[in-house]
Amino acid sequence: MAKKVFVSGCFDMLHSGHVAFFEEAAQHGELYVGIGSDSTIQQLKGRPAINTDKERLYMVKAVKHVKDAWVNSGSGLIDFSKEIRELKPDIFFVNEDGFTPDKIKLCDEIGAQLMVSKRIPQNGLPARSTTALRTVCNIPFRLDLAGGWLDQPFVSKYWPGPVITISIHPDYNFNDRSGMSSSTRKKAIQLWQTDIPAGNREILAKTLFSFENPPGTKVISGSQDSIGIVFPGVNKLNYGRGNYWPDSIEPEKNTGILEFIETHLWFITLGPRTGDFDVLSDTNINQPNAKNLADAAIKCWEAIQNKNLAKFGETMRESFEAQTAMFPHMVNPDILEIIETYKNDALGWKLSGAGGGGYLVLVSEKPVKNAIQIRIVRP
Repeated sequence: MAKKVFVSGCFDMLHSGHVAFFEEAAQHGELYVGIGSDSTIQQLKGRPAINTDKERLYMVKAVKHVKDAWVNSGSGLIDFSKEIRELKPDIFFVNEDGFTPDKIKLCDEIGAQLMVSKRIPQNGLPARSTTALRTVCNIPFRLDLAGGWLDQPFVSKYWPGPVITISIHPDYNFNDRSGMSSSTRKKAIQLWQTDIPAGNREILAKTLFSFENPPGTKVISGSQDSIGIVFPGVNKLNYGRGNYWPDSIEPEKNTGILEFIETHLWFITLGPRTGDFDVLSDTNINQPNAKNLADAAIKCWEAIQNKNLAKFGETMRESFEAQTAMFPHMVNPDILEIIETYKNDALGWKLSGAGGGGYLVLVSEKPVKNAIQIRIVRP
């Protein structure tokens, strides 16, 4: 009797990469496909589906490798929970950027094997992704490596210090609210469509910051978001006490240093935030905690410049621990459990998005199983 193989995804703008994925999965048994609904795409991607779920279901069912398909009834990253429990597949087949620790748990519960594939195009065909086909937008994402929250005056008023950011190529369609500055990037796309224009980088970043935070805005987005998107490479943003904008910006353009960072960063996809998540509740913001955050970021910048991997990991972790001391709801039991799973294989770690919904970012000398990597935008 043939094994049952299950895959799930949005499959918006069906392309050869999807078909190759179906073909590879179907080599292990009869293939069943769960498709994300229109509302799930809106929730995760922050945009409407290009093709409706009815259209996508029709096209996926037409692929010869697919035994059957349906639109998942749930929402979020595990929108197929009901369907996979009913199907009881032998194998749950995912791409490397579709892997999450939650899926391991789910497979353990239902007795399925989790298999992780890499994107392998059919011979003679180019590698395809929906992100690349949907747009030629080159506007980057942003990640802070250390010091995040010091761009907020309600933190830096206790102790000033730097935030270290990297500008990331849009190779992945990072989910909304994933800590990769997706909301600021949307504002940048409204301003500039597909590319950051030529000109003074700081003026451009201030323009984006002002556009995202017009007069009357109650919750001001941190300026590290706009700076991290506009300034390529890795940058140290030096915030004074209680200031929205840094006193100075120190760019690091050395190619070897940028390669050092991107070679040793690994990203594990986390499950979605809970609906009642509020990172600003039950805070413990004070001078000792703010100073610890600033000190960790300063040491992290030194480690990066010296390409000291052990110190890079150690100080990124110290920065994260200083953040969670001030904002306890940045983590929850599920996230702490996932960190515990990976901590022995990593030199340091942080979250890209508070409370989940983003990525566990690891510093490691060796490849981390089922993790993805990013490319830093070069100056």
